[in-house]
Amino acid sequence: MVYLILTPQGLRDILDASEAATSPVWCSADALSETEFEKLERGNITRFSYSLVDADMATMEGALATIEEHHPGERVWIESAVFGM
Repeated sequence: MVYLILTPQGLRDILDASEAATSPVWCSADALSETEFEKLERGNITRFSYSLVDADMATMEGALATIEEHHPGERVWIESAVFGM
């Protein structure tokens, strides 16, 4: 399983989850600043240089294609939230 994280809260949540300790985690630029990314001591996190929050379909498809290149055939879990709740 590959995790695609969009928000800072989502990243905090997944970093606390034991199943994500060794799983690949990809995150939007909004989830983690470049400075924070450089300070991380986890080798399983990759940061996109652009935002995926409110991204259009083409941007999201591009991000998923990039993940597919690096993790062929893997299932991707995408952070989502129900708004207004």
